[in-house]
Amino acid sequence: MIVPDMAPKTQKAKPFSLLIKPAGPDCNLNCRYCFYLGKHSLFPESRMHRMSEEVLERLISSYLATDQPVYAFGWQGGEPILMGLEFFQTVVRLQKRYARPGSSISNGLQTNGTLLTDAMAAFFTEYKFLLGVSLDGPAEIHDQYRKHADGRGTHREVMRGIRSLRRQGTEFNVLTLVTQANLRRGKEVYRYLKEEGFFFHQYIPCVEYDAKGTPLPWSITGEEWGRFLLDIFEAWYPQDVRAISIRQFDSLLSKLLTGRATVCSMDESCDSYFVVEHNGDVYPCDFFVEPSLKLGNIQKAKGWDEFLASPLYRAFGARKSKTHPHCADCPYLDLCYGDCLKHRLPIPAPSLSPAIPGITASLAASLYDTSKREISRSTQLSGAPAAHQRGDSTPTLPSTFPTEVPAALPVSVLCEGWKLFYANTLPIFRELSQRVGPSLGTDPRKP
Repeated sequence: MIVPDMAPKTQKAKPFSLLIKPAGPDCNLNCRYCFYLGKHSLFPESRMHRMSEEVLERLISSYLATDQPVYAFGWQGGEPILMGLEFFQTVVRLQKRYARPGSSISNGLQTNGTLLTDAMAAFFTEYKFLLGVSLDGPAEIHDQYRKHADGRGTHREVMRGIRSLRRQGTEFNVLTLVTQANLRRGKEVYRYLKEEGFFFHQYIPCVEYDAKGTPLPWSITGEEWGRFLLDIFEAWYPQDVRAISIRQFDSLLSKLLTGRATVCSMDESCDSYFVVEHNGDVYPCDFFVEPSLKLGNIQKAKGWDEFLASPLYRAFGARKSKTHPHCADCPYLDLCYGDCLKHRLPIPAPSLSPAIPGITASLAASLYDTSKREISRSTQLSGAPAAHQRGDSTPTLPSTFPTEVPAALPVSVLCEGWKLFYANTLPIFRELSQRVGPSLGTDPRKP
């Protein structure tokens, strides 16, 4: 959506986008691997969580008052479709009200697909929403973990929702979580998605632990992730290079061609977006929606500059580039900068064992140390630290940061998988970046 009559603007700060949880952790499903369902404990005041129009208006008006090349709203959950069509009609109405002339606005929405209707799809098409629909493969794979509360699988309902999107011409991609159910069937999953006519794929590694640091049954290891990616690559290359868009591959090509990745886990810092919960609470990442990483609340803050200047946010963002000594000589360091913080468990060098407890507490300790130094240099505090996506498997942060900083910096549990993948494919991607580089970002369905 573009508001006409563009006027020149000066970009004063690094652009950022918003990831919004309008229904909080609420969902109509009970997927076994979901890490966000457990976030109900953060909001005990109510069993149902819905963003009020007051919070929504403050969210939209304050964000559109900043200077962004594109105002990117991402609607996620839980299940955002629980808000109903009227909520998203209000979203568009408020965006039109507060957008300045020349503003470019994008809306993305991640959904399980089971509640989609033709009316919703028609609306999303009219206002150019891009949807991401969760689909883990054919029914016998998808239904292993993606279930209703009574244990029924959801594949049939997801495909029904997708048919609504197709009838109305809604743009969408599919998000496939890689678990023990499908990791050894990568080529089969890829062929299934291709045969179903899905041209945009996202594959997401499922890495979850219990409070003791033990991997949960559906989690995968780094080596398994690397071998899955190789299976996908072998099914994709060379015949589907221009036919199928795979998010990780697109990001790597973009990084090689322009120096800029399109996936945040490949960036040097974690400061590209904010998470906003249904009540207006703001966090630095949806994998770290925890009391100790709460940056403040949009209704109490004067504006987004407060969050951008927060020592806690700056420390969180900078933490990604503080890599483990194990990473120093890695030839692929500039492709991951240590990988997503969620996957970086504290380990004693040179061990690479992933099953080490205390990931969140250790991260909090190092953030505390950095933010404490920032506070001594700055008086621009955005609110005291006070208050992510799949169940309560991630250890809970302490109410205050511990003061002991771990001797060893974290390394990603997926490290060996990424190295396996890059060692076998990077020369090909370098060649591809030169051959297909000019077409990056275009619709792969078009010649």
